[in-house]
Amino acid sequence: MKNTNGPETQATKYLRDHKVTYQGHLYIYEVNGGTKASSLALGVSEHIVIKTLIMEDEFERPMIVLMHGDYKVSTKELARQVGCKKVEPCTPEVANRHTGFLVGGTSPFGTKKKMPIYLERSILDLPQIYINGGRRGFLVSISPSELLRVLDIKLVDVSN
Repeated sequence: MKNTNGPETQATKYLRDHKVTYQGHLYIYEVNGGTKASSLALGVSEHIVIKTLIMEDEFERPMIVLMHGDYKVSTKELARQVGCKKVEPCTPEVANRHTGFLVGGTSPFGTKKKMPIYLERSILDLPQIYINGGRRGFLVSISPSELLRVLDIKLVDVSN
């Protein structure tokens, strides 16, 4: 429940409101560095750094996809599993409009708009994950079971 270090963001406010125990981790943000840069900066495996991706279906309905940092999302398989024709990443501007976060600082916690959230099932097998805390250069470490507790998650198997 306690924020031991890091900024106050919409995401950390959401975590606090939902009584999630987390640890904040600041690092020097690298433009286009992604999970590779953040995992190196924090000295953790890229596999446990979870990326928050904003995608949309053929009707431009947004969704959040949570994926291991070292894996890619099969958009074809995701579309099949969520029951739509196609899924593709949103542009940074559209993602920002849906979430209220800048790309590179997108968190699944405290988004501006409520969207379906799809979680790669194998993430739940990890003892701890690092996920964006709502700002570039800021991750929070939490137990992945907390995702199920505080977010409306649908499990998928869509890693490439």
